[in-house]
Amino acid sequence: MRVTADTAREAALARAEQLIAVVPDFPEPGILFRDIAPLLADGPALRACVEAMVAPFAGAFDVVAGIEARGFLLAGAAAIATGTGMMPIRKAGKLPRPAASVSYALEYGTATIECSDDLPAGARVLLMDDVLATGGTLKASTELLEALDAVVVGQAVLLELDALGGRSVTGDVHTLFHA
Repeated sequence: MRVTADTAREAALARAEQLIAVVPDFPEPGILFRDIAPLLADGPALRACVEAMVAPFAGAFDVVAGIEARGFLLAGAAAIATGTGMMPIRKAGKLPRPAASVSYALEYGTATIECSDDLPAGARVLLMDDVLATGGTLKASTELLEALDAVVVGQAVLLELDALGGRSVTGDVHTLFHA
């Protein structure tokens, strides 16, 4: 069998998906937490995922925004891979110069996120996170960036939890894996 770049990429993505660990009852009873740490520790799996997450948006963005905390890791890798900047979206109280904030509901509570105003008006932003669950965090992050006059050109997540219906809240999202 001849191995092509496409078959090698597909194999790396299949392996990456297998590396995502399921942790029951974290952070609360009844929650099945998806731990991407084993995937992040595997260089070829991480590379394949980052490349696949940004591919549909090639050339369309100037900055990758990553949602705290695991979205930072993916967004940082994507920014380096694409030669673009990286903008962190943080939990409230973590930034020295927050310019805007948005509060939203989670599947197991509420949260507030903040962002600085280090982007020029009209900056084209690819928004990245690890998991799409109920969609609240991704929707709030989009609102936050738009409040700062950024243009969100797309949203990419590593894993979508289909049963939680997040896509109905966020709209179109590029997703690598589904659970």
